[in-house]
Amino acid sequence: MLTYNMDVTPESVWKRTTPSEAELTQPYYCTEAGVFYAQQHFSTARTDKESYILFYTLRGAGLIEQDGTHVTLSTGQALLLNCRTPQSYCTAPGQSCWHHYWVHLDGAGVAAMEPLLFPGKKLTPVQITGVKMQEFFETILAQMERSTVDSMVQTGLALHEMLALCAQSILAEAEATSARQVILHAVETLRKNYQKELSLADLLADAHMSKSYFLRLFRRYMGTTPYNYLVNFRITQAKELLVLTDHSVSEIAQEVGFGDASNFSTRFVKATGQSPLQYRKSALKSAGNPEQD
Repeated sequence: MLTYNMDVTPESVWKRTTPSEAELTQPYYCTEAGVFYAQQHFSTARTDKESYILFYTLRGAGLIEQDGTHVTLSTGQALLLNCRTPQSYCTAPGQSCWHHYWVHLDGAGVAAMEPLLFPGKKLTPVQITGVKMQEFFETILAQMERSTVDSMVQTGLALHEMLALCAQSILAEAEATSARQVILHAVETLRKNYQKELSLADLLADAHMSKSYFLRLFRRYMGTTPYNYLVNFRITQAKELLVLTDHSVSEIAQEVGFGDASNFSTRFVKATGQSPLQYRKSALKSAGNPEQD
């Protein structure tokens, strides 16, 4: 069953084709494609269709729903949807338009790439930079009018390239997410064990990557080196002890992992512009006299 509201402007394009026997044996082929300059009330809902659909948003945003999951497809994002499961899509609430390319496609190649394009079996919008997606869609729309062996090949290549772009973007994002998790784990290790002697080797043991790559990632996500992060964290803990306890500078140096009082004082002065005792005195004075803040 299909219901829809074709709230689109006249320049919108909707093309259909009937694949030949040769096309149906290809890993990628299409049956319909178009570019819709959809307006505020555009919507489509269907129970099933023997194909996939690939969207690419040019302007505005669309709202796609399937299996109880809703995703917004914003400008520059693509999304593959398996139409064999009930779905609906429309101009996103609050948006005046959803200008988008779309193509109904199928074939063994699409099915083989589905696990990559639905990580965790979830609808996954993919950000695609540049104009390549538009060029591929325009190629498909142009080739649909020809119905030759050459056009079949060109269409199949364009469909493959579009899905490959989506897969590459998803894999890159997954790699970046994994890299962030490695660094966040290293940060957690530093924070939990700041009182102990720590080395870069301790962090690399859990990171499972080269030293240079780990350091590059750490600086990218944390803005500093692991050593400087550890020193700053120790100084922050020392500030609290200076204000909240009457422990000596030597004791605090031991407690926060500096060990040597002289080294601690040198690091503290460099970071705060005050010695530990000067910091304690000024902090306690300010706490007792808020008007001096």
